[in-house]
Amino acid sequence: MKEIAIISGKGGTGKTSLTAAFATLAARHGNAVLADCDVDAADLHLILSPTIKDRNEFISGHVARVDPTRCISTGGDASRSKCVELCRFGAIRRSGESGIEIDGGSCEGCGVCARFCPEKAIEFVPRRCGEWYVSDTRFGPLAHAALDARAENSGKLVTTVRKEAKRLAGETKADWIIVDGSPGTGCPVIASITGVDEALIVTEPTMSGRHDLERVAGLARHFQIPFSVVVNKADINRAMADETEAWCARNGVPFLGTVPYDRAVTKAQIEGKSVIEYCESGGSGEQNMPSILGGIWEKICQSKR
Repeated sequence: MKEIAIISGKGGTGKTSLTAAFATLAARHGNAVLADCDVDAADLHLILSPTIKDRNEFISGHVARVDPTRCISTGGDASRSKCVELCRFGAIRRSGESGIEIDGGSCEGCGVCARFCPEKAIEFVPRRCGEWYVSDTRFGPLAHAALDARAENSGKLVTTVRKEAKRLAGETKADWIIVDGSPGTGCPVIASITGVDEALIVTEPTMSGRHDLERVAGLARHFQIPFSVVVNKADINRAMADETEAWCARNGVPFLGTVPYDRAVTKAQIEGKSVIEYCESGGSGEQNMPSILGGIWEKICQSKR
């Protein structure tokens, strides 16, 4: 079994479209388990149309809650609202004559309010941050998740999704785990790539894309994760795409190829299909996307790393 994570230095580079295409190809020559670890803005399900089999709450950290029966600020005695004075996140505010109220979305769970409340009227309760799921798709099992509005993603939910994907892979004796990773270089990305066999960095032929590529490549090197590079929408700036390939050559980074801009990708998304499915079912495109993406997937399959 080989685990590959598709990542990028920023959002919108096309990694989810490539993940769906690779899932299509992997399912034709074996079996795969999929994991959508871009939990801040999960969208792989829009293409895969999963059927949820298992739904679980994700609990992470704690949030402050006030006991109004013990709070001595009731009645508008503002001079006693020590918690309001000390909260640096604006999560606690006076609420007219009824005392104080706590905005759970703004609370950072630092504990200062509970520590200094003279009446011990504030406690910390487990915080619900979202849900994670196990689903069936036409390409194999999918582990995925969704954060609640204003909930923070520290990487713990990503780790939960990956652990579930590995469990499913063991049960199904999968040939592949294909991870749609988080963008950027923060904790969610670290959680997406730690321990994978290879990371595929998807970049764009722009100066900002090159900058983001160098940052995420540095992250992969730091954690000693083998990685390769693909330039998406390469024909919008061929000179920059060529320079990205040259950068890979200078730095000993495997360059797997370029993917041209093609409206078929967007049309496929609208129909809830991978671009491979869309083109093979008669959808029109300016490029031979099944052949191009199939060639990149073949290089991934042949990699000895």
